[in-house]
This record gives sequence, structure tokens and C-alpha cells, in this order.
Amino acid sequence: MKIVQLCGYKNSGKTTLITALIPQLKQHGIRTAVIKHDAHGFDMDHEGTDTYKFREAGAEGIAIASPGRTAVMRETELGLESLIPLYMDFDMVLVEGYKKMAYPKLVLLRGLEDMMLLDQVEEIRGIVVRPEMLKEPSALHEIQQRLAVPLVTWNDIEEITSMLLSI
Repeated sequence: MKIVQLCGYKNSGKTTLITALIPQLKQHGIRTAVIKHDAHGFDMDHEGTDTYKFREAGAEGIAIASPGRTAVMRETELGLESLIPLYMDFDMVLVEGYKKMAYPKLVLLRGLEDMMLLDQVEEIRGIVVRPEMLKEPSALHEIQQRLAVPLVTWNDIEEITSMLLSI
């Protein structure tokens, strides 16, 4: 199983890119799972459902299973190292976020203001930039001088898929 992180600041296009990559990986026969870190909190359960009622009653762990889908909810944050084993039967796990973890990463940059991210993460295997950044050749040159990794635009899905397959 390969584990690859996609890191970038908020609204850098991580989710959009992942949703574009999944069908490409599937065409290559790669079964893909995604683990997303949400620093702001989320709520998958909705008022009126049985699982919501269980949680409201005080259950700290709930699982619901049906033909073709299973969901497990816990009232605690699990770290990435605890979540990865849940997907051992997949070919690839794409991880959105968890910047500080030491897995191979693709870093998404919206513009020059995001370049400091390159100093904040390790294991960078590729950099994905917005096409507008191609109009800033000095910035691209600086990036390429700092890191000897492939640099592609986020709309080059085939090239990014090839990068993932080669990691």
C-alpha cells in the first residue's frame, strides 16, 4: 500500500485535485482510499437519523453498516497512524492534510504567498501549482532551485497521476 499526502493551505485545491485523481487511479486499477484531516471539526450525522439519536443519548462510538457501505464514528480524534491500518487492503491511501507526518507529499501552492509551506513540511515529492503561477518565472525558478522535485500545474491530472504511481 502506498500512502501519499496532499498538503496545502486552506482553499489550495486539495479536495478538488483528489477528486480528479481518484478516477485516473481507478483506470490504472488502483483501489484508493482517502483520509482527510479537518482542523475545524465536522459533523457527518444529521438530526433525525438513528445514529444521531444514539450520539445525542451519549454513545461515544457508533457504527452503521448496510450492503455496500459501513461508517464508524467515534467521539474522539484518531491520529493518522491509527487510521491508516483501516485501509490496509487498498492499493493507495491519499491523505489530505496532516502536514507534519512523514509520508511522501505533493504540496499545492496557490501563489507566491504559499511558498513558505515548502519549509514547513518534509518528504516533498512534487509541487503542484496553479496555472497562473507559470506567469511568475522567477518564482518557479526559485522553487526549482530549492527543491529538485517535479513541478506541475494542478490541471495536469495525467502527470500528477504518473507522479503518484511512481512514488
